Amino acid sequence: MIRQESIAADCTVVQKPGAIVSEMNGEKVMLSVENGKYYNLGRQGGRIWELIATPIAIPDLVSALTAEYEIDRETCERDVLKFLSSLQREKMIEVTRR
Repeated sequence: MIRQESIAADCTVVQKPGAIVSEMNGEKVMLSVENGKYYNLGRQGGRIWELIATPIAIPDLVSALTAEYEIDRETCERDVLKFLSSLQREKMIEVTRR
């Protein structure tokens, strides 16, 4: 069995190609061509998706989000890691260790 590495704060993430993304009522919705599923990323999830269009280190991603939203860094990092882990499970992102 291949074990998938978990995402940690010292990782860099980027979108995998092959998703069709659209905006609907201010929220991002996405179709994964690879797995044939639809996803509603919501507003904040959609913003994360935009920020990971190019490779970005998680600390930089968290910094960008805390500058845009009223959220403390610890909570933001925890929520971002959880969201990215779900994207990783769905094979929507590539993750590398720095």
